[in-house]
Amino acid sequence: MKCTICPNNCNIDRNEQKGACGVGNDILISKYYLHPFEEPVISGTKGSGTVFFSGCSLKCVYCQNYELSRAKRGKIVTPSELADIFKTLEDAGASNINLVTPTHYITGIVKAFELYRPNIPVVYNTHGYETLDGLKIIAPYVDIYLPDLKFCSSEVSLKYTGKKDYFSVATNAISYMLESKKTVIENGLMKSGVIVRHLILPENVSDSKRVIDWFAKNQKNGAYLSIMAQYTPFGSIELFPELKRKITKKEYDRVLEYAQLSGVENAFVQDLTSSSEEFIPKWDF
Repeated sequence: MKCTICPNNCNIDRNEQKGACGVGNDILISKYYLHPFEEPVISGTKGSGTVFFSGCSLKCVYCQNYELSRAKRGKIVTPSELADIFKTLEDAGASNINLVTPTHYITGIVKAFELYRPNIPVVYNTHGYETLDGLKIIAPYVDIYLPDLKFCSSEVSLKYTGKKDYFSVATNAISYMLESKKTVIENGLMKSGVIVRHLILPENVSDSKRVIDWFAKNQKNGAYLSIMAQYTPFGSIELFPELKRKITKKEYDRVLEYAQLSGVENAFVQDLTSSSEEFIPKWDF
């Protein structure tokens, strides 16, 4: 069967060759563990039960999980083994099951959920470059959407991802998510809802402001905006000198001040000290 699950629409039989995501149909994971560094309502006190999937349908040049997104590491698991991982994380006290970059494995992940449905919320943690058809396949199993909204400018998205249509595709997907879930937080943990993440990039304050404008106009159902300051020079950035430094305090302050005046109702904000390689997981496989 030829794959059209993501907006790349590469139309490749991933049983025979790798798709635009860089992987075939076998589910490839690089780590699973209790991750303490998500938003507080996601991590809780014991950590979010994250499963990091290898390969990526977007492939930002500065990806902090570069070895994963380029499928340079990973271990093949069957849907049955993935279901066992969900159960293992749940038994360990995970606040939720957090699927990190799952887009290109949606059909296999659904098979795992058909074998075991966790009794804790499921988080769909995505770069935002999604099709509605793909989201509708996984939707019955998702409680919390955690999408990125990386860029507004088509020039910036083309430069850093090769995708000129990122903003239109991502906002279409995020609009679907915002309509789908109402925010429910119990005892400090999100049980249902949407958190839209935006990473501030060096020399990109104007685009961050445009992203904030979009969220302010489209926020609903108690959704949150998470403004992230953790950019750390990483990945394949040799041709992008502006990406070879962390964001400055001035850039950080300008974005936060703009957000405060924009009408965003609910937000999380990272401290500048979050910009460090110590927060990037060590890959097991």
